[in-house]
Amino acid sequence: MSITTVNPATGEDIETYETLSQDDACAKVDACHKAHSEWKLRSLEDRASVIRDLGQGLRDNKEELAQLMTREVGKLIKDSRDEVELCAAICDYTAENGPSELADQQREPDNAGRGIVTFSPIGVVYGIQPWNFPAYQVIRYAIASLMVGNGVLLKHASICTGSGLMIERIFRDAGLPEDLFTVLVIDHDTSDAIIAHDKVRGVTLTGSDGAGKHVAEKAGKLLKKTVLELGSNDAYLVLEDADIDTAVEVCAQARLYNNGQTCINGKRFVVTDAVYDEFVEKYVERFKSIKTGDPTAEDTDMGPMSNADLRDDLQEQVDKSVSGGAKIACGGAIPDGAGAFYPATVLTDVAPGQPAYDDELFGPVASVIRAKDDEDAMRIANDSRYGLGGGILCKDEQRAIELASKHFDTGMVFINVYGVADPHMPFGGVKDSGYGREHGGFGIKEFANAKSIFVGPN
Repeated sequence: MSITTVNPATGEDIETYETLSQDDACAKVDACHKAHSEWKLRSLEDRASVIRDLGQGLRDNKEELAQLMTREVGKLIKDSRDEVELCAAICDYTAENGPSELADQQREPDNAGRGIVTFSPIGVVYGIQPWNFPAYQVIRYAIASLMVGNGVLLKHASICTGSGLMIERIFRDAGLPEDLFTVLVIDHDTSDAIIAHDKVRGVTLTGSDGAGKHVAEKAGKLLKKTVLELGSNDAYLVLEDADIDTAVEVCAQARLYNNGQTCINGKRFVVTDAVYDEFVEKYVERFKSIKTGDPTAEDTDMGPMSNADLRDDLQEQVDKSVSGGAKIACGGAIPDGAGAFYPATVLTDVAPGQPAYDDELFGPVASVIRAKDDEDAMRIANDSRYGLGGGILCKDEQRAIELASKHFDTGMVFINVYGVADPHMPFGGVKDSGYGREHGGFGIKEFANAKSIFVGPN
């Protein structure tokens, strides 16, 4: 069996890769475990030094990796370059903070002379990652696991197979021990076998809630730790006192960043009645101004979707929403011509029962929902099975912070700004958006064994 990657901007084939047999894939797991057995004995400072070198390796290869990511998934080239820089920053943050985060802690237990809490590696961690951030999704879990002393396996999305293999090469050239980070080019059946492999001790997945449930079930039956970062339909609240021009810009960026294909994109825009008409008028005009085209061109605002099948799925969601009462304010139809392009689209009259309200629309389609007032807007925001992120647009910053901390049922909230991820802040969700955290010092301990050592009295 083979995998052929395709440029979504042109429809042209990029490269063909042969998949591994189950036996060959399992042999790579064994090799990764052996490499981990040596890596775990190196000091925290030594591991941090290597991780710092991995960050430099990413910077040294930034343009080559960025160009490949753009060819494989259609990201704007400037966003691909920024993504590589974010990955390098994660390496820097981990190298700087990893040794202190994982340092032994001294305790005073009642049943012994003294206690030590040490953070030990658990073994081999298997990551199943999506295509929308071909480098970041990998670095996010891999660097934290390597810092702890684990071995790392990667099954990347098939459409960005080349990006995964390039990262493996960059890591090896930067000094990471052979086999410690290993890409598995495999199918889904073999992936299930890797989850079941006795040397795989942890599994992490970024993807849909359906995929998360499948992986959690497979791993849970074997009592293996999982971290799941799943989909969402994040709500951005435009409250009565919002600055509308600011709200329009933030909400446009929140919906269209990365060609509208980010789990933490804003997807539902809940606007209070007092400012609804002004917001919608300006928001639609902003979307109509978006220039869609060649993702390698510096003046392009939005590139193609990652492939034509996902674009067709998005169109079906739009059509079903319109059949259920939603209205198309702009966009909403697949354009003629080559490539998996889809226009910046605004839907209004979005209501429960429509895919635009209930589900995740993974593409450049904004769902605008009218709320009676600020309290109603907060209710609508939480009326979702998902809970990854969300946003609040309002002038009263302190009130927004209180709403975010006490009422917004998500893992992350952005106030008067849109953001994706930052090494300093924990990343993750609640409800059907998954569980576990990455970044911010939290992620580094997700696949660590917090081990208690009791020492008798002198």
